[in-house]
Amino acid sequence: MYEKTFPSKRFQHTLSFLQKHISKEESILDLGVENPFSKIMTEQGYSVENTKGEDLDLDFESVKNPNAEVVTAFEIFEHLVAPFNVLREIKADKLVASIPLKLWFSPAYRSKTDPWDRHYHEFEDWQFDWLLEKTGWEIRGRKKFTNPVKKLGIRPLLRSFTPRYYIVYATRKKFQ
Repeated sequence: MYEKTFPSKRFQHTLSFLQKHISKEESILDLGVENPFSKIMTEQGYSVENTKGEDLDLDFESVKNPNAEVVTAFEIFEHLVAPFNVLREIKADKLVASIPLKLWFSPAYRSKTDPWDRHYHEFEDWQFDWLLEKTGWEIRGRKKFTNPVKKLGIRPLLRSFTPRYYIVYATRKKFQ
């Protein structure tokens, strides 16, 4: 079913990565309100609970959920002013997160109609890795992938071979 949804290539890469690292027996807290991908995770047999739309820059209660073994965050951190804070507060031991990468040929995304749909950050991979390390996460797996668009032009051509998304699997560092 998910093969027919937009943007299917991104969803296919994300699902494949999730299946590689997370078992269906582990409970997932997905940051953000219910969305097409959280529905795909549920259809694929994962137990998923979503946050309720609270401002994750200010309200961390949902990520302190003692029942969640895994937190997923698919294209969420670029919308936060301070993703450091919520990443530090997550109580789950596992994290699967993806971000759009900063592209030299395209400015940061900013919706012209929705004042909340904006990217405060678009990271380079090393910046996201560093953010995770500084907030107590150890990256165990990573992948970059492209997101070609069916349009003509220089930027669409560049998108066909320039990675647009970066996804990581990380575990909480164990401090002694």
